[in-house]
Amino acid sequence: MDQPDSLISVSGRIVNHSLYELDKGVRQLFMLTLSWADLPGVIARLAADRVDHYVHRLNDSRVNLFFGRAALVEMVRRFVDKPLCELTAEEDFMLGALLGYDREQQCRRYLERTTTVERQFHAGEATVAPASLC
Repeated sequence: MDQPDSLISVSGRIVNHSLYELDKGVRQLFMLTLSWADLPGVIARLAADRVDHYVHRLNDSRVNLFFGRAALVEMVRRFVDKPLCELTAEEDFMLGALLGYDREQQCRRYLERTTTVERQFHAGEATVAPASLC
């Protein structure tokens, strides 16, 4: 990193900090939303450090980039194959846990999401799909 901080993109600074946390064992998986234009530079940085990654397309202009320890990235690769707002309650919980989000908050989020589905089922709305979170 011979460039002054002012020449490093915001995405680059976030990735550098994330790689520092990865190296120190603070976190093992990261998610970064960025433009397709920023993606090649970030992937080159990850490749230079031999960090596994998975690109999840959001739309024509943005992607979610997951990167970190290989086993965690592989887990994400296996179930994040749709918009994040369409993940099941279980998948959403697992993603939050893998990303290192607060466990209690993840539990509360899971309970809230599954309680809503249970209420719909018990109210006789079992044939109606739950409201989209998108």
